[in-house]
Parts: sequence; C-alpha cells; structure tokens
Amino acid sequence: MKSLLAAAAAAAAAAAAAAAAAPLLVASHAFAQTASDGIAQYRALLADGNPAELWEAKGEALWKKLRGPKNASLQQCDFGLGPGVVKRAFVNLPRYFKDTGRVQDLESRLMTCMQTLQGFDAAVVAKTAFGKGEQSSIESLVAWISSESAGLKFAIPQSHVEERNMYEAGKRIFAFRAGPYDFACASCHSQQDKRIRLQDLPDLTTAKGAGAGFGAWPAYRVSSGELWGMQRRLNDCFRQQRFPYPGYGSEVTVALSVYMGVTAQGAASIAPALKR
Repeated sequence: MKSLLAAAAAAAAAAAAAAAAAPLLVASHAFAQTASDGIAQYRALLADGNPAELWEAKGEALWKKLRGPKNASLQQCDFGLGPGVVKRAFVNLPRYFKDTGRVQDLESRLMTCMQTLQGFDAAVVAKTAFGKGEQSSIESLVAWISSESAGLKFAIPQSHVEERNMYEAGKRIFAFRAGPYDFACASCHSQQDKRIRLQDLPDLTTAKGAGAGFGAWPAYRVSSGELWGMQRRLNDCFRQQRFPYPGYGSEVTVALSVYMGVTAQGAASIAPALKR
C-alpha cells in the first residue's frame, strides 16, 4: 500500500511539474517565433539593398575582363547552353559536360573555364582559401551568373546516366550518418518547422524546402559580411558536422547539389539571397 501511495504521489508531483512548465514552454515557443518573425522582417527591409549587388557588379566585370596567363575573358565559357550563354544557366546546373566527362556545378565549371580559356591552374584555385585570390573571383562570378537567372525555375537535367548516378549518390550522402556526433545532412534538413536556436532549417527533401535552401545560394552572409557560394555553404555544413571537408568542387559536393537541385525542380531561384 505504501508503495502505491508513493507512486501516486510521485505521479502527482510529475504532473504538477509538467503543468508548471507548460506556460514556460509556450512562452519559449512564442519568443522564438517572434524572434524568427523579426529576422524575416529585417531581411525584407534589406532585400532592396542586398549587398550581393556589389559582388554581382564585380562578377560581370570579371566575366568580360582579359585575365590570366592567356590574357583572355570568360565570355566563351559554356555552361551547357552554348558558349557565352549565361541567362538560365544557373537553374540548369549541375549537369554533365562531355568535354570533362563529369557532372559539374557552377563553381567547378567556372574553374574548368578559367583553366582552359584563361590559363589558371584549377587545382591551385581549388586549394585557395575561401574569399582569397581566385576564390574571391569565383564568388563574384557566381553572384552575377546566378542573378541572371533570378526568378527562373530550376530544371536540373537528368537525361544522362552520370546525372542520374550523381543524384542517387547525393541522396545517399544526404542521409549518411557518421562523425563524432553521428550527424547527417538529414539530421537538420529532413523535417518541417525545425530550427537551431532561432535559425529556421529548410526541409531539403521537399521541393519547397529545397527551393528555399538550395535555391538561395550564393547568398550574402550578414554575419560575416561576405558573399558565399554553394561550395562554401557546404563546407560550413561539413564543419558543423565535424566531418573532414571533401574538397572544393569534389564529386561529393556536386552530388549533394544535384540531389538538392533535382528536389527543387520547379521552384524559382532567389539567388543571390540574403542570409543571417
């Protein structure tokens, strides 16, 4: 009997504690939502003057400028729509390129063009720190090139077998759990209405979420005052998971972009966007 009374008393205490905590949980959720709404309003206020425009202007100038050991421009770079065609290129990447025999995203394709047309060493560029040297040039170029497809809908090709293979690889990598925290991309980006602190996390397994996530990069990061491309964004994700970074323009990063881009099919590009 005593044990039953003790159990009943414990249950009553637990219920009372839960009841007392409920208002705090509601208040906490309300505060987070209010703060999230405030961040959204802040972004909206800045949207008309997105600093990414400065990178766009630099990128357009770099596209036309004679540079590198060959003293040439990038105006004959082919993103899959013909030499020099930039309009709509961003929303059709990554894709397979016959000349390299690889599926490439915008940044890795730019490195190919910088090497073949201008004479830069792509391997050296890939190893350069973000925001430095020719990495800075690429970030400006992706800002301008993506802006030329703003508002257009993603249509990532899947007609070539290598494109389909990369999609399947990206899908598996997205769900792969490992590292000291047993994390995967899906740990943060496979559920609705999820956030870390006050940061909303898009569900990248849905067209809407992938459009808001994948479709926003490159973006201007208010917190760092820099323009980030997708390769840099993925680098930071791997860092937060405590994974070794797979390398700039690697098949791993491109495969993830293929998976996200195909998932975002039909969503409109909002890049270059504004991020916290």
